[in-house]
Amino acid sequence: MVVIVIIGLLTTLVVVNVLPQLGKANQKKAEADISTLEQALETYRMDNRTYPSAADGLRALVQAPGGLAQPQLYQQGGYIKKLPDDPWGRPYLYATPGRNGSFDIWSLGADGQEGGEGENADIGNWR
Repeated sequence: MVVIVIIGLLTTLVVVNVLPQLGKANQKKAEADISTLEQALETYRMDNRTYPSAADGLRALVQAPGGLAQPQLYQQGGYIKKLPDDPWGRPYLYATPGRNGSFDIWSLGADGQEGGEGENADIGNWR
């Protein structure tokens, strides 16, 4: 019986100390993914002289969109191998023009809703 109580206490300590770190790790992963997508978009722009349209979205980084002015300039194999989902399993969002620049890439955070705080805060490339 004492062993079960000790295991329960240890489990509680681990859960209390590890779960908050998981939220921070997910936020850091989202920031890293967004940075990678930003770099791919800049390379796309250098090759194609424009960012993908809002309609083409981030898919344009994996597969050439129709209607490119000069399709031969599109990098063979795409600009990234696969579009990542955010750490909560949802696709990253893309808008062009962006709030303060040419484009925005963002995740809605853990709750999947706009706004929020902590783990639920939106994470994006706007600064």
